[in-house]
Amino acid sequence: MQSFNYKVAAITGAGSGIGRALAYALARRGCDLALSDINAEGMAETAAQAKKFGIKVSEQIVDVSDRLAMHDWAAKVLAEHGKVNLIFNNAGVAHGGTVADTPYADYEWLMGINFWGVVYGTKEFLPHLQASGDGHVVNISSVFGLFAQPTQSAYNSSKFAVRGFTESLRQELDLSDGCVSATCVHPGGIKTNIALAARYSAKDGTILGKNVELTRQAFNDNMLRTSAEKAAEVILRGVERNRRRVIIGMDARLMDWLQRLLPAAYQRLIVTLTRWSR
Repeated sequence: MQSFNYKVAAITGAGSGIGRALAYALARRGCDLALSDINAEGMAETAAQAKKFGIKVSEQIVDVSDRLAMHDWAAKVLAEHGKVNLIFNNAGVAHGGTVADTPYADYEWLMGINFWGVVYGTKEFLPHLQASGDGHVVNISSVFGLFAQPTQSAYNSSKFAVRGFTESLRQELDLSDGCVSATCVHPGGIKTNIALAARYSAKDGTILGKNVELTRQAFNDNMLRTSAEKAAEVILRGVERNRRRVIIGMDARLMDWLQRLLPAAYQRLIVTLTRWSR
């Protein structure tokens, strides 16, 4: 996609973080917006600021894990905007806990949003993207979709799934020689509220000997280094260049390199570092 001007982009999780930053970056480029989020207040703030750029903005409260809700939203976006060129499946949540301590309900909750939300968003908007004559699917995975880490089995599973889904989709779109492409995005530590809002499954307030609240705050303070605004710019540049994979942040690049260099043995390094940090 050479230009976002006069295009229409749908964004999930637009009420904060990367979703909000994408909305602003696209608005500056003259792209109309269809915003969705479960948080009406945050989404309204995003919409109000985006409208200052003189573009058309629509809003819809959507639970991305609800397939019917996603179907209805996609139809409403087409009716209100006349076309849809881009879908940014960005909405996501985080969870920490060992496999032994994490209840099935937490796996189902997280996969419903992080994976099925991406599947629903892709499938419901794909026909509209194809009809537009110039479309792009952007699915947000994570650096945790490139390598695994203890206590992140749910999050890792969802982000590896998004990666596999999107890479398969991209190959299908290439083979169809059509007008739609797809990009999988792997952000590292982005300065959003995802860590502070994460769920934890812990016994006695600890996971693998670490205090949950101290771990949550330390991760938020020390690991989230890249701004959401920077992430949005990198993502849009990747779309313009039709990248298959976009990696954001030096931390993500380092882990990508480590996983390539030590595809199985990196796990030993992670275990050693985890033990050392207790």
